[in-house]
Amino acid sequence: MDHFNYRDGTLCAEDVPLTRIAAEVGTPVYVYSAATLARHFGLFRQALDWTDHLVCFAVKANSNLAVLKLLGDLGAGMDVVSGGEYTRARVAGVPGERIVFSGVGKTLAEMRQAIEGGIRQVNIESEPEMRALSDLAVTMGAEVPVAIRVNPDVDAKTHEKIATGKSENKFGIPIAKARQVYAEAAALPGLRVVGVDVHIGSQLTDLDPYRAAYAKVADLTRALRADGHAITRLDLGGGLGIPYRRDNNAPPLPLEYGQVIRETVGDLGCEIEIEPGRNIVGNAGVLLSQVIWLKEGEGRDFLIVDAAMNDLLRPAMYGAHHDIVPVAQPGVAAEVRRVDVVGPVCESADTFQKGVDLPTLGAGDLIVFRSAGAYGAVMASEYNSRPLVPEVLVSGDHFAVIRARPTFEEMLSRDTIPEWL
Repeated sequence: MDHFNYRDGTLCAEDVPLTRIAAEVGTPVYVYSAATLARHFGLFRQALDWTDHLVCFAVKANSNLAVLKLLGDLGAGMDVVSGGEYTRARVAGVPGERIVFSGVGKTLAEMRQAIEGGIRQVNIESEPEMRALSDLAVTMGAEVPVAIRVNPDVDAKTHEKIATGKSENKFGIPIAKARQVYAEAAALPGLRVVGVDVHIGSQLTDLDPYRAAYAKVADLTRALRADGHAITRLDLGGGLGIPYRRDNNAPPLPLEYGQVIRETVGDLGCEIEIEPGRNIVGNAGVLLSQVIWLKEGEGRDFLIVDAAMNDLLRPAMYGAHHDIVPVAQPGVAAEVRRVDVVGPVCESADTFQKGVDLPTLGAGDLIVFRSAGAYGAVMASEYNSRPLVPEVLVSGDHFAVIRARPTFEEMLSRDTIPEWL
C-alpha cells in the first residue's frame, strides 16, 4: 500500500496533486510520501513485536536527511556502509547507539569515525578488517562491539548483481570458518563480540532462502555459545522485496517475514536486528517526469521524457521494471498507444521500458515512474551535465523540497581550471 492515488482525475501524493509539484519545482523530481514511510516502518516493528529488536533502515536505499530524520524520530536505527552515510545518520539526529556499520571495505578513517562518534556495533567482514579494528581500538583506548558477518552460501534467488549470500560473493566470512574467526576475535583486545551478522541479498520475493540462511545462523549461534561466546544479538539483514509490477503476485509481507525469524531463531533469546531499506522506502516514492516529444519511428514510437538514466539508473543497470502511469487519469475509452519510454541521454541504454501500452500522450503531459523511492536518487548522477534530480517530501496537504535542483553555476563552481591552462 502507498499514498499515491488518483483524486478528481489527477494523481496525488497524499493530498497534494503532482501537477502542483511539477508546476512549483519542475521536472524531473522525486516525490516521497511521509505517511507511506511511516506505515512501512511500522509494519516491520509490528513483525518483531514478540521480541527485543531494532529495525535499522538501510541508508544506501535512500540517504536524504529528511527521510532519515523522519524514520529516526520514529525509533529507527540506521545501517550504514560508509563514512558519509554515518555522517548523514548522525546529522539526522540518530544516536550512535542506534547505528550499525556494515560494508566489506571499511577504511581506517571510517572505523575511527565510528569509534569517536559512537556505534552500536561494527559488522566485521574479514579477518584483516577485524585485526585492523582491534589495533585501532587499542590505540584509541576503546572497546568496540562487533558482530561477524557470515556467508551462509544460500542462493537468494534474486538478481545476480544484488545477491550477497553465495560463496562466490565478496561478502562475509565462510560460515564453515566462523568458529575459528570468532575464537580469534574473542582473543583480540579492543573488541567485544556481541552477535552474528548475515545478509543474503536484496529484492527477495521468496521466504525459503531466509529460512535456510537463518537455520544455519541458529546452528552457528548454538555452537558459538558452546565455545563460550556470549551471543546476544542476531543481525539478520534485510532485502525483502517490493511489488514493482502491480499486476504480479505481491512478495511476502513483513509479518510473514517476521514469522520466519521467529520460527528459525526465536528460541535463542537474542535481540533481533533487521536492515530493511527498499521495503520501507521503495513504494514510498515516485519519479515525476514530463513528456518532451512523442517521436514516431520506423515500426515503433518513442515517448521521450525529461527523466533519464542518470536520474533513475535501475532500468539501465539491472533491467529493472517500474510501472509507468500518467498523472492525468485516463478515461475508460482513452486511446492507447504502444511506445518505448526513453530519456534524452545520448545512450541507447537510456530506455525505461519498451513496448508499454499507455494512453496517448504528448509534449507537456506528466507521467510517473512508480516504486522509485529506493535506489533512485541515491544512484543519480550528473551524466551529460544534467543537474541532479531534486527531491520532495509530502505530508498531508503540504510538501517541502528536501534536496534542491542545482543550477548550472553551482555545478560548474565545483570544477577548477588550473592557472597553467
